[in-house]
Amino acid sequence: MLKSYNMLKASTILKRWFMTMVTLLMSTQVLAAEPIDRTQPYQMMKQVAEVAFDRLKSEQKNIQQDPELLKVIVEEELMPYVNAQYAALKLLGPNLKGADRKDVFVFIDSFRKYLVSSYAQVLTQYTDQTIEFGPEPKIKADSRITSIKVDIIDTPRPNIKLEFKLRKDKKSGEWKAFDMVAEGISLLSSKQSEWNTKIRQEGILQVAAELEKLAAQPIRFESSK
Repeated sequence: MLKSYNMLKASTILKRWFMTMVTLLMSTQVLAAEPIDRTQPYQMMKQVAEVAFDRLKSEQKNIQQDPELLKVIVEEELMPYVNAQYAALKLLGPNLKGADRKDVFVFIDSFRKYLVSSYAQVLTQYTDQTIEFGPEPKIKADSRITSIKVDIIDTPRPNIKLEFKLRKDKKSGEWKAFDMVAEGISLLSSKQSEWNTKIRQEGILQVAAELEKLAAQPIRFESSK
């Protein structure tokens, strides 16, 4: 019974994680006078969070009529701020050893599609939540990984404390999100635990094929399922 409770709790947390990440990292077109500086991770996330709420609110009518529009929004506005390749490689972890390079690229592509679909589905849960950012982290000049803490205000439910992991590109100096942590649980680590055995037993391509099927599922609101 305890195991079932923990699994249900973890599932609920993951849904909120996805919703929060999409809300935080989604962006709309920004006026030229206020460009998003991707070399400043804290300011970047605050700025795209602000415009994200405006975008979701303004698009609600069209989204209700065509939920698949959420995939388009995620693809165009969210994915530029997510390092899907780095996340996929970290998820594969030890399974990368001896893996065929072509298979790995197939997995990365499938995982990216899975993220787009997952984020789009979670966006159907948007009900005007708000976000409070923690203090701006001090980042050393040679640091390539940083964390940004936020509180999700989801009244009447308790606030959710999250920590977003971002990685700096060595060449461009730009930052992108690749993981998030809630209640001490890493999203990537949890997914790695979920898929690691299957990848090891059935192979990278088999799991990639399953991700493709999941990504192809239509977006639906809870009431329409």
